[in-house]
Amino acid sequence: MTTSTLSVDTEIQLIAAGAPGATGSTCTPGLADGPWVFDLQPAPSYGPGASLADPIPADTPRQGVLPEVYKTASKDELDARIRAAKATLGDRVVILGHFYQRDEVVQYADFVGDSFQLANAALTVPQAEAIVFCGVHFMAETADILAGESQSVILPNLAAGCSMADMADIDSVEEAWAQLAELYGTEPDADGRVPVIPVTYMNSSADLKGFCGRNGGIVCTSSNAATVLEWAFERGQRVLFFPDQHLGRNTAKAMGVPLEQMPMWNPRKELGGSTEAELLNARVILWHGFCSVHKRFSVAQIERARAAYPGVQVIVHPECPMPVVDAADSAGSTDFIVKAIAAAPAGTTFAIGTEINLVQRLANEYPQHTIFCLDDVICPCSTMYRIHPGYLAWVLEELVEGRVVNQISVSADVAVPARVALDRMLAARP
Repeated sequence: MTTSTLSVDTEIQLIAAGAPGATGSTCTPGLADGPWVFDLQPAPSYGPGASLADPIPADTPRQGVLPEVYKTASKDELDARIRAAKATLGDRVVILGHFYQRDEVVQYADFVGDSFQLANAALTVPQAEAIVFCGVHFMAETADILAGESQSVILPNLAAGCSMADMADIDSVEEAWAQLAELYGTEPDADGRVPVIPVTYMNSSADLKGFCGRNGGIVCTSSNAATVLEWAFERGQRVLFFPDQHLGRNTAKAMGVPLEQMPMWNPRKELGGSTEAELLNARVILWHGFCSVHKRFSVAQIERARAAYPGVQVIVHPECPMPVVDAADSAGSTDFIVKAIAAAPAGTTFAIGTEINLVQRLANEYPQHTIFCLDDVICPCSTMYRIHPGYLAWVLEELVEGRVVNQISVSADVAVPARVALDRMLAARP
């Protein structure tokens, strides 16, 4: 259970090539291929990685053909092109890089953080004409909602979506909302609390953020989920929480909500698969969604880590299943994990349950600690991995030529109510 000092991308390439001394394994050999190989497949998929087996909506955005020069360029050639384009563009462009991006992309980011931090970072650069978001689709949408009218938000690869976000679509949520309204009614109780408040995780489409804004709801992050649920309980008798069941369950459980008051809503079943009695007794209705990266972590992995490293500190993300969170020493957002490691005394051993690119980067940044991923198999987020330096070089050089490609634009009818829900989230500080 050791973490290589190599980048995840380099390690994947060495394993795929069968290089001497290469250790470890990957969840699929397709990780070694350029993401453009999967962009043009007849049947779209999330691509190799943790979400490879997840069903993908038919209307998922597709990435067009990447010019050949960016596919065949060496790492050094791409590095030179990216740096030259950045120098030419200056403060006209800002590059945002999510924690889960490969090191080969993160190195060019002006800001690195989680989706919430990066959305805020975009607000600090009003002079930038273009915001290049090295993350996934819902993050770029959020940046566009918060950005100035003259700013363009660019996603280097349009196929970089999110399987969890896609597990709750606007039609399914609207249908669930209608069924709940029929069951609960719409009148507030004696304390003025409405029957149900919608809460969407940041990892959701702009449509769902807009839905929450229109219906008295709010957006949450993994950092402020408990604060948001408190906000919602003050205004509603219960909460419809989507799309991640695990964040909702783990957060509500820690707040003292019994499991029997957290029924699941499966959008493919009448009343979500629950009885009227179960829904009437509910405090938190959990959507049947999950993160395939964090679903890979298990209690058995934690037990192996404790056996191999007595005294190890196990930290996992709250998107992990409840038994994993219960077995860990602590759970928190990516920012929580980063800060916990930074504050620890030298010589601490950490087993981390989150995306491998962040874990490996932390291991390299804090050599005074022993840091490794709970999952021995290298299996990065499929969609974060769709962003490659070749795409970054392409969108930057297009900007140099005065062309904006892969722009993410949220229509005003969605952006306005979504901004309401996001502003409520920004005010809900832990």
